Amino acid sequence: MIDYKLLAALSAVIEQGGFERAAQALNLSQSAVSQRIKLLEARVGQPVLVRSSPPTATPVGMSLLNHVQQVRLLERDLLGQVPTLTEAGLPDRLRIALNADSLATWWAGAVGDFCREQRLLLDLVVEDQEVALKRMRAGEVAACLCASERPVAGARSVLLGVMRYRAVASPAFMASHFSPGVTIERLERAPAVVFGPDDSLQHRYMASLQAAGSFQYHLCPSSEGFIRMAEAGMGWGLIPELQIAEQLRAGVLVELLPNRSLEVPLYWHHWRNGGELLSTLTAHLRKVSHEWLEVPVFVGN
Repeated sequence: MIDYKLLAALSAVIEQGGFERAAQALNLSQSAVSQRIKLLEARVGQPVLVRSSPPTATPVGMSLLNHVQQVRLLERDLLGQVPTLTEAGLPDRLRIALNADSLATWWAGAVGDFCREQRLLLDLVVEDQEVALKRMRAGEVAACLCASERPVAGARSVLLGVMRYRAVASPAFMASHFSPGVTIERLERAPAVVFGPDDSLQHRYMASLQAAGSFQYHLCPSSEGFIRMAEAGMGWGLIPELQIAEQLRAGVLVELLPNRSLEVPLYWHHWRNGGELLSTLTAHLRKVSHEWLEVPVFVGN
C-alpha cells in the first residue's frame, strides 16, 4: 500500500514550487518533507523529483501525482459522510491541460464563478491542442481540452463547441506581400506566425487552399505576443475570432481571405472515475461554453 503522507509531500513540493513552501503548507520542517520524498523514492525504486528550481516531477512522479489527485477527488465525495477524510478548510485542486488560445479568450469567463463557488484551485498546463491529450494519456492531468474526439482509456470526451480562427495580417503587411491579391504562391513566400512546433493551424489552412509547398514562419509561443507580431506586420497568422474582434473592427488587422475561416472543435476530456467535482465541472462547461464557442454544425444531436 502507498503511504499517502509521502504522496502528500510530493504533491506539496510540486504545487508549492519548492521544499520550503511545501513544508509551510504541510506544517512540517523542511528536512521532514525531504525525508518523506527520499522514503517515497526508496519505496518506488527511482526518483520522483528532478531537484531543479522549481522542482519538477519525473515520469513516475507524474503518475503518482495523477493517482493522488484522483484519490483526493474521490475522497471529496465522501466528505459529507466521513468529514475527517480530508483536512478541513483546504480547497480542492485540479490539474488541467488546455491550449493558450482558450486561456486567452473564454476559459476564465467560463469557470470563474464555478471555481469560487466550489473553492477550487486550478493547476493549468498550457499546451497545444495536439499535445494536451498526450498529457492526459501519460496521467499528468485530470482533464484537458483538445481537438481530438477519441478519449484515452478510462476517460470520456464531450464536444463543447468550435473555436473559429481567421487568417489575418496588418494592412501594411497586406500591402507589402499581397497587394495584387492573395495567392498560394504569395502565401508560401510571405512569413507567417506559428505558435510552436506542435501548432498545425497554419499548415491546415494552407492545405485547405491546396497549397502543397512549405512556407516561412516565426515561432511565437505566446497568444498575446502572437497578436502583437501580426499587428507589427511581422507575418500573417490564424488567430481566434474571439480574440481579435476589436482589431478587425478598427482595421488594425484585416483578413487575408474574408470568406475562409478555420473551425477547430474543442473536446473536453475527463476521467470517468474523477469524482463528483469533475463531473460537476463537466456539466458546467457543457452548459456555459456556448456563450463563447460556436455551435458545431456537423453534430447531429
